[in-house]
Amino acid sequence: MKLFKDKEESLNSAAVPSHIAIIMDGNGRWAKKRGLPRMAGHTEGVKTLKRIARYCGEIGVKYLTVYAFSTENWKRPKEEIDNLMKLLKLYIGDFKKDGNVDNICVKVIGDVSRFPDDVQKEIADVMEITKDGTSICLNIALNYGGRAELTYVMRKIAEKVKNGEITADMITEQMLSEEMYTAGMPDPDIIIRPSGEQRLSNFLLWQAAYTEFWYSDVLWPDFKPEDLDKAIADYNNRERRYGGI
Repeated sequence: MKLFKDKEESLNSAAVPSHIAIIMDGNGRWAKKRGLPRMAGHTEGVKTLKRIARYCGEIGVKYLTVYAFSTENWKRPKEEIDNLMKLLKLYIGDFKKDGNVDNICVKVIGDVSRFPDDVQKEIADVMEITKDGTSICLNIALNYGGRAELTYVMRKIAEKVKNGEITADMITEQMLSEEMYTAGMPDPDIIIRPSGEQRLSNFLLWQAAYTEFWYSDVLWPDFKPEDLDKAIADYNNRERRYGGI
């Protein structure tokens, strides 16, 4: 049974995190357990993403950031990469339709310049088409890595110092935050990682300074709204002190 029967109940309870981040892990293992090709797991993972994004919007989550393709994923076999690019184009295209239906604003964070031109076009199109969505902001991390993001930000700030726009002593944490891909958004309240792994895997390194973590043995394609409810319930039993007493 889901913790929140409807959106009104969740809003009244004030129990829903503003920003949830998820490392979508376990697609390959899900497929292997069933004797299926890895792409079957990725396809099911996309279906789960759509289901969870829709549910997050219904219960009042404002931001959902998902780790879809990391900077390290390029090390995978070429055939899997090529198939992932095809799937990426397909499901980004789906969000152009479904995002508007569900009132979802889709944003892509990461360096998309390495993707094929047709995939880059789909990404630009979906962000433009869904930009006015107000139910939830879905951030899809593609060719994303926390260290790569920090390097990107440092280069931008170094260029400003070089050009005389700022001096080194003007650099603050707030300035760095305003240059991150997630600028203007609150840091994640909780990061969820299914599949049994318990590591951050280069995800939102700057933003996760005081984020709560929640792990599950459920593989991502099997992850359901009920599992999200468990994470939220556990989150609400924690005391966040942000380094204070």
